[in-house]
Amino acid sequence: MIKFFLMVNKQGQTRLSKYYEHVDINKRTLLETEVIKSCLSRSNEQCSFIEYKDFKLIYRQYAALFIVVGVNDTENEMAIYEFIHNFVEVLDEYFSRVSELDVSFFNTVFHGTWQMHSGPYQSRSCSVTQAGVQRCDHGSLHPGSPGLK
Repeated sequence: MIKFFLMVNKQGQTRLSKYYEHVDINKRTLLETEVIKSCLSRSNEQCSFIEYKDFKLIYRQYAALFIVVGVNDTENEMAIYEFIHNFVEVLDEYFSRVSELDVSFFNTVFHGTWQMHSGPYQSRSCSVTQAGVQRCDHGSLHPGSPGLK
């Protein structure tokens, strides 16, 4: 099950965050700082899956943005890794070349829309693999380069 979703820039600033379990605001700040530090300190040659406390971090870097998803230890890492890429492709299609400013705008829409449909926390708990991640033909896209500016 997904615990949280973060989009951060290379400077470590959170651009978008969504939590699916209640986490106190002070603990969120500390959690985000530690998670971001863990991901930003890794080299490109290292694995994008990190064991962290009682959950796993799966992240991908797209230009100056990192997308980090925290999941429980039973979640399929490759399904989440693919989910991140599909999410970026949707953003790229919607914004016609995603930039960090687009993410800031999207943050408002993202939270407003999800708030209306699922309340402050996710009402259903299912994993990405249970929800059925659909594979799509990426055509000429290469992993890690879906068109972020």
